[in-house]
Amino acid sequence: MSGMTRDTIRNAPEGSEASGSGQHQGDAGSDAYDRDFALSVLAKEQDALYEIEQALYRIKKGTYGNCEISGHKIPIARLEAIPFARLTVEEQANWEKEYGNRRFRPSDEVGFSGGIPQEDEDSVTVSLDDDDD
Repeated sequence: MSGMTRDTIRNAPEGSEASGSGQHQGDAGSDAYDRDFALSVLAKEQDALYEIEQALYRIKKGTYGNCEISGHKIPIARLEAIPFARLTVEEQANWEKEYGNRRFRPSDEVGFSGGIPQEDEDSVTVSLDDDDD
């Protein structure tokens, strides 16, 4: 590489097309966007897994299908649409009105059924077979 080209690259502003890193500023922004998007997808998947584990635990405890705030039965149609629903539509609307999009967690309210107790978290196994009674 000629001395003039080397000096141009060395003295170019960071993030410019001729920066020493060899990466265009747009590429760096695109990489940051991709990384943020991947982390967002991962967080949503972790939330979904948490909700599914909690639903399985509620099945084990016999509280599945009960609203965790009011104790009322959650309609079957809602459970078919959202199998891990914790609240009735009415309680969900009240929650969202008060707290926005913040997700309900059992520790948020003194409800009728809490989450998995700490000592049980690693030992949750659920069988949906009737033979295991």
